[in-house]
Parts: sequence; structure tokens; C-alpha cells
Amino acid sequence: MQLPTLALLGQLATTLPLVGLIWLVQVVAYPLFARVGSAEFPAYHAAHSRLITFVVAPLMLGELAFATLWIFEPLSTLPTPVVWVGVTLAVSTWGATMFISVPQHSKLARGFDARAHHLLVVTNWIRTLLWTARGAILIWVVADSAIYS
Repeated sequence: MQLPTLALLGQLATTLPLVGLIWLVQVVAYPLFARVGSAEFPAYHAAHSRLITFVVAPLMLGELAFATLWIFEPLSTLPTPVVWVGVTLAVSTWGATMFISVPQHSKLARGFDARAHHLLVVTNWIRTLLWTARGAILIWVVADSAIYS
């Protein structure tokens, strides 16, 4: 298998699960934070943060690695701007996670905070849209490659 194909498959295997996961978090997990009792919330949030990291961290690391690989070994049929848009979206999800979501989670780790919760839910749409766009681009690349091969 050629490296560009491996990079595409790696991105599909990491990005598409992240798309599904971020929608689940956005629509189900984060809104339900408000329904956990205040006495139970710190333990609940700590468990959520610890357990979700086991799922998200390897996928995000893999996604970034495979997206970066495409900078050096893109598919021959792939326009260069598509590669850079994909990498930019991957890096942007890291930025949104580190600079927007993590600070809100840090506040919530001390106990339920309605403002931090609201900001987490509202600003998480940024990551939801970024990952959805990455997934759509990758599906387009696969469809485009299938048409022209």
C-alpha cells in the first residue's frame, strides 16, 4: 500500500469516529452535565474527563499525524489546497480543544458552574463543525478518487 493511501485510510479511521463522537458529546453528553446533582458532579466530571480521554486522545493524535503525513505524501489526484484545508481543520480542532474547551472543563472540575457549562456547550459547536467539515472533505476525497480511478 502506498503512503498517500495509508494516510487517507488513517484519516478516515480517526476522523470519522471523531465526527460521530463530537456529535454525541455535543447533543447528549455536555447538555446532560446540567442534570447531574451538584454533590455528584465533581466525581462525575472527573470520570467523564478521564474516560473520554482514553477514546479521544489516540484518535486526535492519529488524525493529526495522518493529516500531516499528507503534506509530504499527498494523493496524486488531490489538489494541494485540499491538503492544507484538511490540516488546518485538524490543527484548529486542537486549538479549540486546548484554548476553549479545556479551560471550561477546568472550571467544571471544581464543581458545576452554570456559566462554564453554558460556554462549553455553546463553544463546542466550533469543534463539532470543524470535525464535521473534515469528515465531509475526506468522504469527498474518497468519492472523487473512486470516480477517477
